[in-house]
Amino acid sequence: MFSALDEVKINSIVVMPDFFVDRIIKLNSQEEFSRLLAEKVKFGGGSLRNISTAERKGGNAVNIAYCLGKLGIRTTLFTVADELGSAMLGKVFAKFGDTVRLKIGSGKHGRTTGLEFLRDGYNKANVMLNDAGDNEYFGPDKIESQDNLEILEDADAVMVVNWGSNLRGTELAQYVFKKSPTSFHFIAPADIEIRRDEFRDFLLKISKYTNDLSLNENEANSLGKSLGMSSILPLNDYDEQNVKNAAKQISSKIGTNIEVHTRIGAGWSNGTDSQFAPAIKVEAKTLTGAGDCWDSANIVGYLCKLSPIARLMFSNAYASLYVQSSDAEPPTMEATLGLLDTKVSY
Repeated sequence: MFSALDEVKINSIVVMPDFFVDRIIKLNSQEEFSRLLAEKVKFGGGSLRNISTAERKGGNAVNIAYCLGKLGIRTTLFTVADELGSAMLGKVFAKFGDTVRLKIGSGKHGRTTGLEFLRDGYNKANVMLNDAGDNEYFGPDKIESQDNLEILEDADAVMVVNWGSNLRGTELAQYVFKKSPTSFHFIAPADIEIRRDEFRDFLLKISKYTNDLSLNENEANSLGKSLGMSSILPLNDYDEQNVKNAAKQISSKIGTNIEVHTRIGAGWSNGTDSQFAPAIKVEAKTLTGAGDCWDSANIVGYLCKLSPIARLMFSNAYASLYVQSSDAEPPTMEATLGLLDTKVSY
C-alpha cells in the first residue's frame, strides 16, 4: 500500500508565503487562566508565574517546508522576513543543505502568540494571537523575477497556504498557478471565518486550476456556511460519516479534490467518491503546526500516487508522530513508515 514512499521521486515542491515567529504558551484549563487573568486585572496587574513558554519558527509555509525537508523532499520556500528573521530561517534550515532552498524577500515577518489550553484533562485546544506583518500583502511582485518563474515552472507541486492572513492571496494563487501549468496545485487556507464569502468566490473562480483543497474542521464549517450548508461538522459532535459527507458536499460544490482533517480522522472526496481514515490516538503534547505536518504528508502522498485511503493513513500517521512529540519536531519518512507497519490495519 505504501511501497511508492520507499523510493520517493519528487523533483521539487514550492511552498509560500508565510513566516511567523511563534511564541507558544502552554496553559491548564481556559477557566483557570480566565480566573487568574481576571484577578490580576482586578488588582491592577502583575505577573502570572510558572507559565511554560517556547519560541520557535512558525507560519504554515515555513512549517510545511520544514516537514518536507525532514521527509527528504527538495523544496523551495518563498517568504518574507527582516534581517533577524532571515538569520533565524537560515539557521533552522541549514541542516537540510541543498534540499530546502530559501527565497526570502525583505520585509516584516509575522509574529504569533499561541495559547494552548488543556480541555477535559486530556484534549488540547490552541488559540492564536496573530500579527501578520508583511505576510498580509504577499503578492506576485514578491516572486516575479525570471529565476523565480523558472522555479515555479519546474515544480512538481505548488502550495499556496494561509490565504486567510494574506489580503493578496487570491492574486498570488492565480499568478503562481498560471505560471506553473503542469504542477500539482494545492491550497490550505488557514482561518477564513471573517473572509469566508470572499474565499468561496475565490475557490469558484480558481477551481479549474486547483488540484486539491485541504481544510480542518473549523475551515470546513466556515466554507460550508458560505456555500449555504448548515453546520456540517457540529462542534465536538461529529463522526466518520459526517467527515466524509463534509468532504463530499464541499467537493461537489467547488469542483476539486477536498480533504477534511479533524481530531477523529481525515476524509477525502472528489465529489463522487469519499474515503475516511481514523486518527491514530496518541497523547497530545504539541498542537501548533499539526495541520501543517498533515498537509506535508498529504502532498507527498499525492505526488507518489498513493490511493486516497493510503494517503489519508500516511498523513494521519505523520501528524500523530508530531503531535505526541514534546519538542515539536516532525518525524522522518523512516519513522512514519515504521509506524504504519504496526498500524496498517487501524
